[in-house]
Amino acid sequence: MDKKIKNLIFDLGGVIIDIRRENCVAALKELGMADADKFLGDYIQKGPFLQLENGSITAAQFRDEIRRHIPHPVTDEQIDEALGQFLIGIPVKRLRMLEALHKDYRLYILSNTNPIMWDQGIKQFFESDGHSREYYFDGEVASFKAGCVKPDKEIFQYAIDHLGIDPAESIFFDDSTDNTRAAEALGFNTIHVAPGKEITDLVP
Repeated sequence: MDKKIKNLIFDLGGVIIDIRRENCVAALKELGMADADKFLGDYIQKGPFLQLENGSITAAQFRDEIRRHIPHPVTDEQIDEALGQFLIGIPVKRLRMLEALHKDYRLYILSNTNPIMWDQGIKQFFESDGHSREYYFDGEVASFKAGCVKPDKEIFQYAIDHLGIDPAESIFFDDSTDNTRAAEALGFNTIHVAPGKEITDLVP
């Protein structure tokens, strides 16, 4: 890898964590949310799902909004479980790749995500090889904490400021070309993780 590269910045879903949008849509529909499909995308969400990711509503407000779309009572736990079906898991080989890379580079997260997944499934998946999420990374930018989402320029500027990094010394890995193009506009080097590509094969 180019010696000037000091920072590796990873998206989560579709890059580090395996995801399947269809599983979440099916779980929400089974719960009674017939229109779930129109809110959920592979790269960007709509309505309350987007509001949860950009931090404009809390987890409690999100659950209340979801209940408006379901014609019978559902618990917080049922909503959280259905939402969590978006996430499949992290193969151990990816966790060990991060562990190895961390010896030579500073590693960061830059992800559109929400507090429910962040504190439940994502946290648990990173702990599956005996370490915490914080063990693998030197810093993290989660959209719901930053108050903005990819591909908005603001979240990349937030990452520069919050993490104290130089984009020219950084590679950003993401499965969305909209996101990699937005990062490139601010000077980041990028690698697009296309569907079916394995991140362990793309790290230079």
